[in-house]
Order: sequence, then C-alpha cells, then structure tokens
Amino acid sequence: MKFFLDTANLDQIREANDLGVLDGVTTNPSLMAKEGIKGVENCKKHYVDICNIVQGDVSAEVIATDYEGMIKEGEELAALHPNIVVKVPCIAEGIKAAKAGATYVSPFVGRLDDICSDGIELVSKIVDMYSYYGFHTQVLAASIRNTQHIIQCIEAGADVATCPLAAIKGLLNHPLTDSGLAKFLEDYKKVNG
Repeated sequence: MKFFLDTANLDQIREANDLGVLDGVTTNPSLMAKEGIKGVENCKKHYVDICNIVQGDVSAEVIATDYEGMIKEGEELAALHPNIVVKVPCIAEGIKAAKAGATYVSPFVGRLDDICSDGIELVSKIVDMYSYYGFHTQVLAASIRNTQHIIQCIEAGADVATCPLAAIKGLLNHPLTDSGLAKFLEDYKKVNG
C-alpha cells in the first residue's frame, strides 16, 4: 500500500519524505487555508512547491462545482506539474467530470465513522467491486484518523491511504520493538564493550 500525507504543510511533507515512506500528498482547500495559503496564484505556487519535495502524486482539488468549470480548472491544475492529480467533488457534475478516467476514488473513512457508518467496510466493498469489474481506478482511503485505520485499510486492500503524519509515525513505533532494541544494544555493549 502507498502512503500519502494529508496536509499542505511543507515542513510535515519534508519530514515524511525524509522518513522514506512518502508516496504522495493529498491536499484540499481546507488544508491550504489552514496553512494560510490565499489566492489562486499562491495556491498554484504551493502545489508546485509540494511537487518539488515529493516524487509521487500530489492532489489538487478544483473549487468549481459545474462541469465546464471543473474541466477548465482541472486542466490548469494538471498543467502545473506532471505529479498533479486533480480531485473533483463527489457530486453529479464531479462524477461526470471524473468519468473520463479517474485515477483514484477516495472513500472518507473517518468522516463515515463520525456518522456511525463503517468507513473501512466501504473501502473493502469498493476494493472488491473494482476487482470484480476490472476497474483500474485505485482506492485511496482518505480521512484516516489513526494508525489502526491504516492497518485496517491494508487489510481491506486499499491501494493508498492518505494520513496525518502522526498516524504514519505511529506505524514506526511499538513498545516491544523499542524494548527489544534496547535489550539487543545492552547485550552487545556487555559483550563488546
């Protein structure tokens, strides 16, 4: 499974990239606003800045809600950098725009869990359905809230999970690994000085 970071924060993107686990980045207008990115040109520049850090896909979401506007805006975003993958909202006009060949479908795991629906079950059903029908669209599990969500997405067969940095770091920490490593180093030092 590929790991994408769900942020527009350049420091977090650099940190995840330095960990060697980053396959891409997902952004959205809310994440851009959280970083204080204002104006169309500044957003475009920020997308390029992200692309210059990450070797994989970087999502850029359209603001338009009409078909023609989504296509126009999507073409402008895609022209910014070869790594840009355009996101459209899951509304009637967005489905129409995406039908031309979507790279990813993004079920929102955490948001579904928030309304007492099973987000992981939806990921699993989409994976099964796409496999059965031979669709090439990848399942990108979004709105991941914690490390357990990542593990469940792996088990469900998601192609990608987009997560906060803390959830990815959680995969790299385990108390038994930490205590085992400490014991190995202690034993080595006893024997080798």
